[in-house]
Amino acid sequence: MATKNPRIHTVLEPPLYELVEALAKKEGLSLSEASRDLIREAVELREDRALDLLARSRRKTFDRRKALTLADVRRRFRAR
Repeated sequence: MATKNPRIHTVLEPPLYELVEALAKKEGLSLSEASRDLIREAVELREDRALDLLARSRRKTFDRRKALTLADVRRRFRAR
């Protein structure tokens, strides 16, 4: 079965391997598919955490008096 997708060889501790194997069986997936899905979810969680930190830092400097109103935004986009 040839594929163009890159591959990763990963070594897992037995308890973690058994957990991934059980999840794969429960969801009707191959070990590769289950591993891919778990990695994708982990990456999304890290992205969410980074965006949350960014939002928190921006919230600290937010000044409602300097914020644009919806009308201001519409005017700016119409002007282009």
